[in-house]
Amino acid sequence: MKRPVLLLLPLLLVLSACEQLGIDDPAKVAAAKEADGKAIGSACRHAMRAIEDCYVLNPKAQKAAVYAGWRDMDEYMRENKLEGIAPVVPRPGAKPVVTEDAADKADEKAEKAEKPADKAKGH
Repeated sequence: MKRPVLLLLPLLLVLSACEQLGIDDPAKVAAAKEADGKAIGSACRHAMRAIEDCYVLNPKAQKAAVYAGWRDMDEYMRENKLEGIAPVVPRPGAKPVVTEDAADKADEKAEKAEKPADKAKGH
């Protein structure tokens, strides 16, 4: 009766060392992917991005986890009356947003480029 227990003991020791050998546990991998998705969703909501933008910017993330993170952050921000931050990275395919300062500088450059042409016409 003791022999089967003694034979199983080394087998259990070998199987318990799988993590030390670098073999991933499927449950831990799934939990990590879900946590990453929730973090992505939370960050998207805090950056005032629509959930659809979040999906487009993170195609490999689990959509359900991204949505759960986005929803949790939305609830948290509403409860605590927090404002989001403006996103820095534009949505793929979107036209870049031009600020007033950038528009003014562009107008100044255009005026400077026109002045030499005006002088050439007058002389």
